[in-house]
Amino acid sequence: MAQNATSTAQDCIFCAIVARQAEASVVYEDETVVVFMDLNPVTPGHLLVVPREHAVGLEDLDGATSAHVWSAGHDMARALRRSSMGCEGINVLLCDGAVAFQTVFHFHLHVIPRYAGDGWTLKAESPERERSLLDSDAQAIKDAIASTD
Repeated sequence: MAQNATSTAQDCIFCAIVARQAEASVVYEDETVVVFMDLNPVTPGHLLVVPREHAVGLEDLDGATSAHVWSAGHDMARALRRSSMGCEGINVLLCDGAVAFQTVFHFHLHVIPRYAGDGWTLKAESPERERSLLDSDAQAIKDAIASTD
């Protein structure tokens, strides 16, 4: 079922997995997160770190849950490196919003093991931005930070 940015816990596949109402290959769980294998992995060992509480995106998470998700992701990256899977690198990826390639609208952190020659690439043409534009962007972000205090 395709989900959108207004999905609720009632129609969320990740909420169903957390509640054990849908199948998943669970690697780790605690009171805050469940970590399971991605059904459509980029590479073997691709993990998803999912908070138990339904939250659509990063902004919907409280600070403690957010910190715990990232900490669990760090632990999973360490476990992947130490596992017999033989990964040589790790990508940690967050897709927050449809335009950022989010397809399941329950916040989740991808922990992707990388292998030489695995064929997955992140290609971006990133031209250098003029300093005046960078300064203007920085000011817009500073203004937003001040408004959240």
